[in-house]
Formats: sequence, structure tokens, C-alpha cells
Amino acid sequence: MRVDEYDVREGLYYSKEHEWAKAEQDKCRVGVADYAQQRLHEVVYAELPRVGSKVSQGESLGTVESVKAVADVFSPISGEVIEVNERLRDSPELINKTPYDEGWIAVIRSSKPEEFKNLMDAAAYSEFLKSLAEKEG
Repeated sequence: MRVDEYDVREGLYYSKEHEWAKAEQDKCRVGVADYAQQRLHEVVYAELPRVGSKVSQGESLGTVESVKAVADVFSPISGEVIEVNERLRDSPELINKTPYDEGWIAVIRSSKPEEFKNLMDAAAYSEFLKSLAEKEG
């Protein structure tokens, strides 16, 4: 694994489970990091959370299914789901094509903004990916 093969964007927060969060005032947009979507390969289905549902940091928000596996998407932040990306119902491949743009999963109104400190910025996430690469050999 080469770390430079993965798009790690500045201005986003990342979890160790490879989700990203973008702060937008009192809410945040969340999705699957480029590393995760590449590891999953071709995403064929996305189970989205229900609008109005409450989530906790680290709790499953939904799942993405690929031709290789089914993977949980974990919420990077606690709060209430206020919007989901309906386009993923018909076009789950957007997660592969543009994971940080059109392939986002949900918008969460954060109930605990202090939890952002539990996430990594782009530099720390890049280092985390390097450590994973070293473990893989």
C-alpha cells in the first residue's frame, strides 16, 4: 500500500474507521474516506441512516456493500441525522467516484462538538495511513 495513492483532504476530520467529517456551522457532512472506498472496490449498495435518528460517535450509521464485502459506516460525531444523500439510493457508485463531494452519506447536527478533538486532521490521518502501510509490509 502506498499512502500517496489516497486522497486525504485538508479541512476534513477523519476517524480511525476511515470516515470523514466536514464541519458546517452546527452540523457536519460525513462520508467514507478515499482509503475505505478504494479498499471496498465497487460499491453497489448503500444503506442510509433514517433522517431524525440519533447517533453516537463510533456507532454504525449505515452500511455500504461492494462486490467484495459489506462494511459498516461509523458516525464520526454524535448528533441527529438531518439529511441523507438520496442520490446514493440509485447511484451508490458515487461513493467510489467522488467520496468527498457527491458521495457523502449524511449530514448530522452535532450534539457534542467537542468530539471533533477525537478525530484526526489531514496530516494526522496521513500519518495513520502510513502506519497501516508499515504494518501491511
